Amino acid sequence: MLTLRDLASTIRSKNAGVDHITFDIIFKERVNFEKVRDAKVLSPAIVAELLRIPESRVTDFVVFEPANAIKFTIRRERPSGSPGERDVFGSQQYAPLFDVEVP
Repeated sequence: MLTLRDLASTIRSKNAGVDHITFDIIFKERVNFEKVRDAKVLSPAIVAELLRIPESRVTDFVVFEPANAIKFTIRRERPSGSPGERDVFGSQQYAPLFDVEVP
């Protein structure tokens, strides 16, 4: 079975302000984007489960057809750079998306 890592050209996370992290899954090939979109292997509930966070922290979830992309944003537990915060740039949060299986 294929995974997001096999189908997407870009899977990343990054800061979206002090209190949020945004995730981008971008596909070069329209057919790969449509395969993932139509399989419905990503949703706010699935993202929350993958990231081990409450679904209420997923603030936005967008299937952005013009860019062959799926984008979502989560609210941070703590503001970026505050004591105890583990990823100041939000750039190390995307790895759980790699192995999402796509039938």
